[in-house]
Amino acid sequence: MKLNELSDNPGARQARKRVGRGMGSGLGKTSGKGHKGQKARSGVSIKGFEGGQMPLYRRLPKRGFKNIFAREYAEVTLARLQAAVDSKRLDPKKTVDAEAMRAAGLFKKPGRDGVRLLGNGELTAKLDLKVAGATKSAEAAVEKAGGTLTVDAPAEKSEKQDQG
Repeated sequence: MKLNELSDNPGARQARKRVGRGMGSGLGKTSGKGHKGQKARSGVSIKGFEGGQMPLYRRLPKRGFKNIFAREYAEVTLARLQAAVDSKRLDPKKTVDAEAMRAAGLFKKPGRDGVRLLGNGELTAKLDLKVAGATKSAEAAVEKAGGTLTVDAPAEKSEKQDQG
């Protein structure tokens, strides 16, 4: 295969419309936009406009909120941790922290506040874990398996934002 023989799949690229190039082209004069009016102009933006009627997005009530102080963890269960040890993706002799778990494929994106260990499943491997949070059942299961669990809680957020 040579560079000059490379080509895109048939139909993957569509030819640009050449508008305003004479009546014979089918897109001459008004360039397929009809006659005058707001939609014939450039810069038109009327998505959601309903001719003066109250638009749907304003007729519907507002609902819920997003708590900006909520913690965001990457959650890992004991069952997935044990599966990673069984498949030799995690080394039980070393300290298992967020970076080791990510390298083992237990999660793709780490949470903003670190990793939280959940107590779902069974843990038989003796692990030295270092996480940002853990449930009580997860802590008990790690202790029962003979491992250690270090919980480094994420740094507290600054004082209330609305005071000032």
